[in-house]
This record gives sequence, structure tokens and C-alpha cells, in this order.
Amino acid sequence: KKGTVVEDIVAPNIPRIAREYFHCENLEDFSVRRKLLNTKDRRTTREFDVIAVGDHMVLVNETKSTPRTEYIDDFARMLDTLFDYLPQYRGYRVIPIFSSLYLDEETVRYLTGKKIYAMGMKGDTMVILNSGLEQEGS
Repeated sequence: KKGTVVEDIVAPNIPRIAREYFHCENLEDFSVRRKLLNTKDRRTTREFDVIAVGDHMVLVNETKSTPRTEYIDDFARMLDTLFDYLPQYRGYRVIPIFSSLYLDEETVRYLTGKKIYAMGMKGDTMVILNSGLEQEGS
């Protein structure tokens, strides 16, 4: 249950994060805990914590109550197959976000190295902790 509590805190922040950080004003699709079939391997399904689509971009969020390197690596590998699950958005800009209530500096650096946005709590709201990633050419 702890994992879904964190997801329940993270998910409502995604539309604001999309607007404030990525200038995505119009979400045409916003899904929480969405299960999708792999269109290339119809025996495989995957649950996505949050998918938000708008303004020709797809925000894909993975939330973990306890962030671990292997979870980040799994998320990074999944991004390579994202359009097998969402072929209708091929060509859209992909914005990968890994979220937890608390992400230490080492984890944020690791995510930055993988070109994945880190989202965690700061004060009383969720923020992108490595917003400079955009200027690095992601």
C-alpha cells in the first residue's frame, strides 16, 4: 500500500509539472496506473504509473516509495520500448520522470546521467530536482 500512497501524492502534481517545466498547456490524455498491451508482443503488458500527453509530448512517470538504482535502470530500459505500448505517439517528445517523495543528491545525479528527470518533494509540493537537464540537451 505504501507504493500507491506515494503514487497518489505524485500523480496530481504531473499536470502542473507539465505546465511549469515543459510548457505543456493542453493535456489530451492523463492516465494513472494505466495498463497497456505491447503492440509488438501481444503477450506482454505493462502498467505505467502516469502517462500524460499533450502539445506533442508524452510525459511518462515512474514512482517508487524507495528509489533504487535498479528501478531507475529498469525504467530507462522500458523507455526504449515505450512506443511498442504507445505507437500512436511515435514522434512525440518523450519526457521521462522518476519520482519519489525524497531523492538524495546521488540519485538525482544518477537520473541526470540517464537523461531522466528527478521529481521529489521540496517544501510542500513536488518539483523537478534536475531541471538543468533540459539545458544539457536532453
